[in-house]
Amino acid sequence: MSPNCIGIILDGNRRFARAHNLPLLEGHRRGFEKVKEVAEWTKDEGISHLMLFVFSTENWNRSKEEVSYLMDLFRHVLADEIEHMQEKGVRVLCIGARERFSPELQALMRQAEERTAGNKELTLALCLSYGGRAEIVGAVNRAIAAGKKEVDEETFARYLWTVGIPDPDLIIRTSGEMRLSGFLPWQGVYSELFFTKTLWPDFTEAEFKSILEEFSRRDRRLGR
Repeated sequence: MSPNCIGIILDGNRRFARAHNLPLLEGHRRGFEKVKEVAEWTKDEGISHLMLFVFSTENWNRSKEEVSYLMDLFRHVLADEIEHMQEKGVRVLCIGARERFSPELQALMRQAEERTAGNKELTLALCLSYGGRAEIVGAVNRAIAAGKKEVDEETFARYLWTVGIPDPDLIIRTSGEMRLSGFLPWQGVYSELFFTKTLWPDFTEAEFKSILEEFSRRDRRLGR
């Protein structure tokens, strides 16, 4: 049994930098290089959807220097890496509170989504300025604005940022932290959880495959 959708919490970039006596910002650059590798591994495994927790709503509270550097990285990925994604048949989605980003970055997000909309090999959802509580509160407000006085689970899910994306079968967190930190609280209720001490830039294809093998052995009863 293989997962249809995987979610990954990318954690450990700064600890990687400290461990290797590198500038903290270099850890983030190495982390973004790993994103491209993991997307390729996922596609090679025939998995259709990959959701990456890249930048949380709380991450805006980091230093101005770090946030500015991350915005530059996002700009690079969305402007310069999209041709690579297009060639690989990867559809790119940007999930989260997009209004918090600059107009330039919002435009790049829209362009990336439009450019890759027809790709079928892999859907790569980048969770940017994402928070699970913010998503749920926003969905409630969007449902109210649409005139809904009562909703069931299926209807409510249409107002989430992740509409159209299957719930993750598997959620992985790197770096040794054993919590989800607000990642997909609605969608991940039946996700299998895997926590590894490996820092995100050190994450290897061998470990990725090992996790998939362990996932295939788990008995997923989904509440039944």
